[in-house]
Amino acid sequence: MNYEIDEIVDPTIPKYLNDFLNYLGTIKGKSSNTISGYRIDLTMFFRFLKLYKGFVDSKAPFEEIDISDIDEPFLISIKLADIYAFLSFAENQRSNGSYARARKVAAVRSFFKYLCGKAKILDDNPAIELESPKISKRNPVYLTLDESKSLLSIIEGKNKERDLCIITLFLNCGLRLSELVGINISKIKDDTLTVIGKGNKERTVYLNKSCIKVIDNYLSVRNLLKVEYEDKDALFISRNNRRINKRTVELLVKKYVNKAGLTNEKYSPHKLRHTAATLMYKHGNVDIRSLQKILGHENLSTTQIYTHVDDEKLRKAVSLNPLNELNE
Repeated sequence: MNYEIDEIVDPTIPKYLNDFLNYLGTIKGKSSNTISGYRIDLTMFFRFLKLYKGFVDSKAPFEEIDISDIDEPFLISIKLADIYAFLSFAENQRSNGSYARARKVAAVRSFFKYLCGKAKILDDNPAIELESPKISKRNPVYLTLDESKSLLSIIEGKNKERDLCIITLFLNCGLRLSELVGINISKIKDDTLTVIGKGNKERTVYLNKSCIKVIDNYLSVRNLLKVEYEDKDALFISRNNRRINKRTVELLVKKYVNKAGLTNEKYSPHKLRHTAATLMYKHGNVDIRSLQKILGHENLSTTQIYTHVDDEKLRKAVSLNPLNELNE
């Protein structure tokens, strides 16, 4: 009996890149977002190298450079200096900041590690000593408690129950956008919700009374919809009776943020996640390791950005210094 194995084959990219992306999905269990990001970054990498090494005319449109013919000798010829030249190109010609360049470093490192360790194509890894650009830590942008209450209070319209449920879950649970749109009704059990986070890892999210109330209110409306069969378990439904997509959620968040007059900062769904984390840390007496589990951060260092946002605690600590009263 013959069995066919499904795998992604894209004729516009090199075979070795195809194989690598399939490896990320089937063996490493990386999310579709991660795989798509690696594909974009490595496609840019190979287009740059063909241009940089003189394999195509310097006037050729960059996005039209064919990389499907990149072979083993080409991969073997790549040196560390070529990779740094690519990062310089990304910064100076593509205006990539440190975060974007750090993602490209991660993609290149992972690809060459695969070529050496798994595919056995290279004996020497040119990216073994590749350094990542230094990323300056920035305090997260978030809404204050009063601003959060204001945002929740102005939600209205024919999708009020759905939209209020979405904003409430963002502000109370600190969900990622991908986690929110992927919520299934069958994964809601009493006061817990199971979501799929980064790396396809399951995480349990605990629901407070406010979340439970808005979910129940929305379900009373959502259950009346004629949802397409393949999306029947999806919690959040679009006007087309399909699972809601990320772009729709981004637009509705933007709409309500503007309506609430919160236009000084660019408040995206991710900023609402920052808000939830900040409010829990500032007002909920949550320790940093508990917050790490709530947010689904793999590394504690990612969560530690929230230890820098509580100015009131710092102000109080300084005022309580016994030397504070000497000059009164």
